[in-house]
Amino acid sequence: MPEEGSSTTRGIWQAIGAFTIWGLFPIYWKALTGIPASQLVGHRIAWSFALLIIAVFVRGQWRTLRQAVTQPRTVLAYLTAAVMVSANWLIFVWAVNAGYVVESSLGYFMNPLISVLLGAVLLKERLRALQWTAIALAAVGVAALTLDYGRPPWIALALASTFATYGLVKKLAPLGPVVGLTFETGLLLIPAVAYLALAERAGTGAFLHSSATTTVLLMGAGVVTTVPLLLFSSAAKQIPLSVLGLVQYITPTLQFLVGVFLFHEAVSRYALLGFGAVWVALAIFGAEALTRRAPVPVVAD
Repeated sequence: MPEEGSSTTRGIWQAIGAFTIWGLFPIYWKALTGIPASQLVGHRIAWSFALLIIAVFVRGQWRTLRQAVTQPRTVLAYLTAAVMVSANWLIFVWAVNAGYVVESSLGYFMNPLISVLLGAVLLKERLRALQWTAIALAAVGVAALTLDYGRPPWIALALASTFATYGLVKKLAPLGPVVGLTFETGLLLIPAVAYLALAERAGTGAFLHSSATTTVLLMGAGVVTTVPLLLFSSAAKQIPLSVLGLVQYITPTLQFLVGVFLFHEAVSRYALLGFGAVWVALAIFGAEALTRRAPVPVVAD
């Protein structure tokens, strides 16, 4: 029993660590303002793959990765996942550097609700009354934000939908988290490296042509991507998914606070009403899941 309790405690701290890092991501990408989002994502893919392929070898999973390449359905699944996650990364990095951290946080608050809605529409999963109530409240929140912004919150909706789709694909895909991410990142590697090479040739590449700090931060993009993923992967094996699903809200909460208090993004009272409706929806959703001991869909950046 002490061993089990120790494992659970360790898993909770690992989850807190992962979601805290993801929550502080805007600070990291903001330090690279001025570099096109496409270049930042290219470096994130390239350096992440370098670290992940090492992790695959260390964990003795090379054979699993090699077999996956020969299976067309697996390739198609992870190609879809790769497109979704790269789109999510691109939108997020661009939004942070364009001053939309608060709206980005809304996307990750909404992600679990969009995931449940996708499950109902595409997987024919039956939703309970309180789940529908939560989704309806979230829709009210989006409507309020649309009125406040004068436009739909496209950034939040795009982040939520791309990551929810990514999560759906990963739910149906056969590989474990580390091998799966290595595979999908590997599928993006050639386009990413080709793009970075073209930027270098055109004289617009930032790597080694900016300050030493910028160069180190570009290389570090792989570390800040893989470390929280590995913490998350380990935590998921040690604590209930329902607990993990609630801890996940550290990420958008921190992003919201960073946007408001560190980057001084304006939030009107009407925007707060919209966010409030989404927060109430999540509270209902989480309480309903805990009452029934049902797993809460998990987000990861």
